[in-house]
Amino acid sequence: MFTIGIDVGGTYTDLVATDETGRTVFAKSPSTPADQSIGVMAGLEELARRIGVTRAAMLAATDRLVHGTTVATNALLERKGARVALLTTEGHRDVVEMREGLKPDRYDLRTPPPEPLVPRERRFGVRERLKADGSASIPLDATALDAAIADVRRSDATSVAVCFLHAYLNPVHELAAVERLANELPGVSVSRSSDVLPQIKEYERVSTTIVNAYVAPTVQRYLANLERSLIEAGFAGSLFVVLSHGGMAPVEEASRLAAGTVLSGPAGGISGSRRCADLLGIPDLVPFDMGGTSTDISLISDGVASLSADGMLAGQRIALRSLDIASIAAGGGSIASVDGGRTLRVGPESAGSVPGPACYGNGGLAATVTDANVVLGYLDARAFMGGARPLDRAASEAAVDRIAAALDLSRIEAAAGIYKMINLKMADGIRLTTLRRGVDPRKFALLSFGGAAGMHAAEVARELEIRRIIVPTVASVLSAWGMLTSDLRYEVSRTHYGTGRISADEVRGLFAALEKQAAGRLRGWFKGDIAIERSAEMRYGEQVFEIDVLLGDVDLNAPELVADIEERFHRRHEELYTYASRGQEVVFVNARVAAVGKVARRAGDAAAVSSTAPCAPRGRRQAWFGAWREVPVYGLDDLRPGQSLDGPAIIEAETTTVLVDIGDRVTVNGLGWLDITLR
Repeated sequence: MFTIGIDVGGTYTDLVATDETGRTVFAKSPSTPADQSIGVMAGLEELARRIGVTRAAMLAATDRLVHGTTVATNALLERKGARVALLTTEGHRDVVEMREGLKPDRYDLRTPPPEPLVPRERRFGVRERLKADGSASIPLDATALDAAIADVRRSDATSVAVCFLHAYLNPVHELAAVERLANELPGVSVSRSSDVLPQIKEYERVSTTIVNAYVAPTVQRYLANLERSLIEAGFAGSLFVVLSHGGMAPVEEASRLAAGTVLSGPAGGISGSRRCADLLGIPDLVPFDMGGTSTDISLISDGVASLSADGMLAGQRIALRSLDIASIAAGGGSIASVDGGRTLRVGPESAGSVPGPACYGNGGLAATVTDANVVLGYLDARAFMGGARPLDRAASEAAVDRIAAALDLSRIEAAAGIYKMINLKMADGIRLTTLRRGVDPRKFALLSFGGAAGMHAAEVARELEIRRIIVPTVASVLSAWGMLTSDLRYEVSRTHYGTGRISADEVRGLFAALEKQAAGRLRGWFKGDIAIERSAEMRYGEQVFEIDVLLGDVDLNAPELVADIEERFHRRHEELYTYASRGQEVVFVNARVAAVGKVARRAGDAAAVSSTAPCAPRGRRQAWFGAWREVPVYGLDDLRPGQSLDGPAIIEAETTTVLVDIGDRVTVNGLGWLDITLR
């Protein structure tokens, strides 16, 4: 039996299959942004060819298919989601624009606020009111609700977000409104806040519910089409989708909580990074995932990837818990240009997969990072994608020449400038991601993955004074590989309403109810052992933001339960902000529980056969290392554990290339992975 992981990126769709012996086979297929399922099915065809069976036979022998998708991400970024209407408490329809007064830079008085996904003319107030304790102050007015639904009908909305004040404590009014909407507008998708994000803070709740309503129809259509195509092709196993928190869920759950898929693809990379940390025994890693369109940066500290509820994408607040991933517009397809001041810029615009870099020969004329790498000799134009898709070197040279002419530089100077600029941009991204958490990146190893990362990892690490780089053999498809290590996960939360300090009985009651809810839901998907993870969001009394505190090993029956939880909060606050105020009141805001179903690991991690023989290069070629040099070129598949080599050198695989600079040393570890020490 096979398990298959699929990660749809901006340029390529990556696929990985493993069997019961741990054998791993992977493939890449061009992504098809108009309908991602086309690229997925084409990729499955290529994957089956590499395994040596028909696609139908492979799918018939596949028990689990795990998918990371960018459908929700693209819908938000490109503003191509549903036409959404909002039903909310009368007098509160402008919360989504007031945004609690928040903006990315509080001192910038000129930047306009992001355009809301729901314009004011499609936001309708309904007469109803719940008190802060969840009791009704004004009953739901049926006449006002009918009038609002009539307004929704006239607005031609295809999706509705329902968010009433304090519904996180009592959903009775939202449930009645949803029932009425289903009867009156049966073809319209509906998202309610008490289902999407049942917790305190009105702006976060309404914004997240609107995002869910905006992307849900698109995600639901895509997953339904994909599931149908897979079944028609012979698949009879279970299809799961990776969510932003790194766990996976069945299609029906991903369709319900579509806003939870906005970081679906990158989350697979973090799952793979955690697996790498376990296999290597290196608890502190900076995952560096450079693909064709963007670079994703995160942090594995002490073997743990941090989760955050502070998500923001395309200017929209998404308060669902997600892995803390920073994505920057820097990839192999990032376009180089010269502005009016004759300054070189690289990105944020990308050539994507269509038309792609100039060297792809699909009509693209702009110079990209990939074109610069071809000109510099880092990429072998004839051997790209194993020779199945040779690159047009002349097109790259012509594109870079246009940049060179605008800057009065030579071709090689322009290409080296593009290469340097993108490296600095990515190093800055890592610097911000680590330093804002109080982490010194020099104490971490860089985990290089993604098809383009290997050509840039050494210079990015050198800029950050990181001395060690790890490149797995599955580097080019590590996100898809990581999806095979994801567990089933269902998260629930509940806000504690009360004045004064929370009691031990209240803590026990909250967690008992949440554990029953989470485990019960997960049991419908999974028959194996279930683990429970607990955490709480807490703050000091005068603060307006909460921090997440892990409570995994807390003893709920301990007599000093509350004091223990508060001490954990003080310690976590000190870790994040260098101080704790132990004399201040601590407020327990939200209890969180995750039910986790551990799945069998099949991702191939068996040690390769070692060798003491010297590394034998496949050939040599000219590449730019401050000057043109004739450097040896090694095949990644030819290297064996125990072997080592010194730079300058180029290490090639079918879907990635690794650049080893002068004085850097490569050792092949027991897994066959590259362990690079910088000079």
